Amino acid sequence: MKLKRNFNSSGQSGQQQNKAQAEPEPLYASLDENIRKIKMDLGNSTDIIIREIRSGKDKRTKVAVLYTDGLADKQVITDFFMDSLMQDSQIEPIEQISENDNRMESLKGMALQIGDNKEITDFSSLYNSILSGDTVILLDGCLQGISASTQGWKSRGISEPVAQSVVRGPQEGFTETLRTNTAMIRRKIKDQNLWLETKQIGSVTKTDVAIMYIKGIVNDKIVEEVHKRLDKINIDGILEGGYIEELIQDEPYSPFPTINNTERPDVAAAELLEGRIAILVDGTPFVLIVPTLFISFFQTAEDYYLRADISTLLRIIRFICLFIAMVGPAIYIAITTFHQELLPTQLLISLAAQREGVPFPAFIEALIMEVTFEILREAGLRMPRPIGQAVSIVGTLVIGQAAVEAGIVSASMVIVVSITAISSFVITGYSMAISIRMIRFIIMGLAASFGIFGIVVALIALVLHLCSLRSFGIPYMSPFAPLVLSDLKDTIFRLPHWAMSSRPRLINQKNVIREQMSPPTKPKT
Repeated sequence: MKLKRNFNSSGQSGQQQNKAQAEPEPLYASLDENIRKIKMDLGNSTDIIIREIRSGKDKRTKVAVLYTDGLADKQVITDFFMDSLMQDSQIEPIEQISENDNRMESLKGMALQIGDNKEITDFSSLYNSILSGDTVILLDGCLQGISASTQGWKSRGISEPVAQSVVRGPQEGFTETLRTNTAMIRRKIKDQNLWLETKQIGSVTKTDVAIMYIKGIVNDKIVEEVHKRLDKINIDGILEGGYIEELIQDEPYSPFPTINNTERPDVAAAELLEGRIAILVDGTPFVLIVPTLFISFFQTAEDYYLRADISTLLRIIRFICLFIAMVGPAIYIAITTFHQELLPTQLLISLAAQREGVPFPAFIEALIMEVTFEILREAGLRMPRPIGQAVSIVGTLVIGQAAVEAGIVSASMVIVVSITAISSFVITGYSMAISIRMIRFIIMGLAASFGIFGIVVALIALVLHLCSLRSFGIPYMSPFAPLVLSDLKDTIFRLPHWAMSSRPRLINQKNVIREQMSPPTKPKT
């Protein structure tokens, strides 16, 4: 498979690169020197808690416990660290061993009773642990420290997805916590081949980014390409998955998204079972899915929870709405401007009567209404939810009615723009809907200049552009172009589950068989 890449990650200054490649500074043997340096490097921040205690026999062993207030669980620190360190009987054996022995290992085995812990030997790892919510223990005279997982910050609970709600199906969505999101996927796929790899991206934010895929189903070349593109990212901060999407996408100058996203664990699990890869970013409830296809933006989770005939009907409606949202106003402009003979006489007379007092051509009329509706849509999104809904509904009704009465636009144009706007909401992928809205204005301009001929040329150019796109080496328009007949069972038409026995062949090439099931038979009476 040919995998291509069209972006070069932005270079950093030589000073930043040298800093990133510099060797980490090791810890000091003196506890006082370590604490002094930590306070200096962290600006003596008040949320960095440093508890110095004396433990062991006769309280002669100096120990420091470091954590970040608000990120670490204080109850866990008190139960598993402070109580253990303050008990002489558990620390006493440390003073009985020689200096050449690893006293930190003895402390790790005797004093700590928490599961996830590791050794740290340098300040870079120490800072990363503290600022990630872990607790670090430093022992005077030791060149190592212990980092234990005590993360306990407040997080949003699991709730219903906002952008991808369904009538039938699971009513749970991802949260902003990475570990919660990975657990929700593992709860749906209980297989040892579900692999998870985590890396940190961002020289300042050090954001955790997880890559999940099913070994044996996924294409190993695509996994390598994902790692390659992520490793090329050289940026100071990653605050949301959109950063990652923009930096690793195949076509940065195409209006069409080549990376899909979802906030539903069931959708992510279904994509993994087809051989795709999920990229989870800490701090966002949206999971990136690669590779993605054009058809993926018109499929919903509910399509697989309803019967096949109902799902097929709903998908056909979505594609009809796609056509209306893209060329609806353009067709109206072209017919009323150049091709009036295509209309019945009565309809033509009615449209002419409506446009009698309108001072603008059809294109300007449509442009005014489209821009007005986009302003109302954006205002409704940015304002508080109760007020935003009122502004969108009342504003659209009042402005539309007033524009018609003032003679600025015709009533038929208000109808066309309204149907177009409603059709754009039917498109399930939000990023795809925005792309269609952008292209609509270009097609409107061509229709105003060349009529139906301009629309046809625009659609041909659009199809050629879509066929040239790739998502991590996979043709964007597959299985239509190239045509793969066996994969058409889950595109515009959704066949029953027993008929979808194979995975998409262009995405998965080594474990194609998904199920071996025969059609259901009627019971004998």
